[in-house]
Amino acid sequence: MGKQVVLVAGKVAATVVSVAVLATTGLAWGTYRQLQGLGSSSAIDAGGPKSKDGAQNILVMGLTTRLDLNGNPLPKPVQDALHAGDGSRGGYNTNTMIVIHVPNDGSRAMAVSVPRDDEVTFVDTPLGQRTGKLKEAYGLAKEQRQEQVYATGERDQATLEQQGREAGRHSTIVNVQNLLNITIDHFAEISLAGFYDLASQLGGIDVCLKHATSDTNAGADFKAGQQHLDGAQALAFVRQRDNLPNNDLDRTHRQQAFLAAVTTKLKGQGVFGSLGKMQDLLTVASKDVVMDKDWDLLSFAQQASALTSGNIEFHTLPIKSYSKDSDGSDINVIDVPYAQAVVHTLFNPPASTPAPTTTTASPPPPAIKGGGSTVDVRNAGAPDGMARKLSTALTAVGFTQGEATTIGDQPTTHIYYGSGAKDDATKLAALFGNAAVTASSAASAHHVAVYLGKDFTWPAALAGGAAAPSTPTSVAIPTEGPQGGAVAGGGIPCVD
Repeated sequence: MGKQVVLVAGKVAATVVSVAVLATTGLAWGTYRQLQGLGSSSAIDAGGPKSKDGAQNILVMGLTTRLDLNGNPLPKPVQDALHAGDGSRGGYNTNTMIVIHVPNDGSRAMAVSVPRDDEVTFVDTPLGQRTGKLKEAYGLAKEQRQEQVYATGERDQATLEQQGREAGRHSTIVNVQNLLNITIDHFAEISLAGFYDLASQLGGIDVCLKHATSDTNAGADFKAGQQHLDGAQALAFVRQRDNLPNNDLDRTHRQQAFLAAVTTKLKGQGVFGSLGKMQDLLTVASKDVVMDKDWDLLSFAQQASALTSGNIEFHTLPIKSYSKDSDGSDINVIDVPYAQAVVHTLFNPPASTPAPTTTTASPPPPAIKGGGSTVDVRNAGAPDGMARKLSTALTAVGFTQGEATTIGDQPTTHIYYGSGAKDDATKLAALFGNAAVTASSAASAHHVAVYLGKDFTWPAALAGGAAAPSTPTSVAIPTEGPQGGAVAGGGIPCVD
């Protein structure tokens, strides 16, 4: 079973608290300067592209490192509380990667957890490595940069650590951007110690578990049902993956549930309206948190209402299958075009189309004659059996039959094509009512991949009609299975 992210959600909570209090109480300049002191990074390219229409994409990354920001081991009492071994363990993997999309109109925020073991092609080839797990980009780039700086004669540990981490942050950002085909506007980074400190400052959190469970590696030992966890227990709650039905994927759902519980706790304690409580939280966060230097929290406060009210929905980036790398380690195999389409739909939901007020005659169905391209059909929301049925029907009009499979749901039909298959992809797009069509380097030559969304209706130009499924009213990816189910922010959802 593939591994999944460790959602160290403290920095998100700290940022939410910060902007919420700024927005609702009008803090003094000194407190604003305190916010700006939460670590300052230049890892995001200055002057680079920004998200459209004033929306913002925020990448939250959490490190497994047991070292502080200067590269020194954490005090032993903290290590013991973390149940995380000594400072030599953990490395610099980004076991948290979650992208939060904040619209510019105060509407619901969307968050997508990116599985840490997704196999990707590194756009920056850190340490000369072309492919690997996404979580490894940080550590590889950090090591490469430290070697370069050391070669210039630099020996100060804090300087080497700082420059190495900056390279790691930058590598993680550019590789997440490339994987999801989005722009990262801002980021926040926190380590295990920061998570523990922040959870402790909040006086623990309330969670709900469907079953009793334990994991000695994470220090987890929980009963079933609702319960209150202190800082160390809360850390174990989001770190546990052993003895869970779906390992890392279930851990992701815990991480999302934790963040929802944190938002509920902050609102219940009145932190959003208390200058003193917010300052106490910032004091804790300042030890462990780094954010990009160009993040204007005062401006962001105008968009933060959805986060502070708990109006946020969490999803997990879909995984196609599981495999092993050359070292025998678990990796997640992902369908990159499909993953990008899912994220695009979540972050840019299609506007609802009003019902027509007049009735017009339907144009005749388009004539279609395929050019022989192999067509793989993925059922991502159409009725059961539709992939095989459509695949067979397309062979009668000049296409070559390919795979017919079922995957997680998506709201709209999308077509991807490889080299030499553009004409056939365009014909199919017209056949399916001008469905979206995209060139993909991941598609094989002379291959077209048709992803049937929930909006799919059987084309009149093909024999063997089928009843159209109902039009979806909301985004859902996937809705069942270990990756399925959105977690809504606020409240205490029960998880495995």
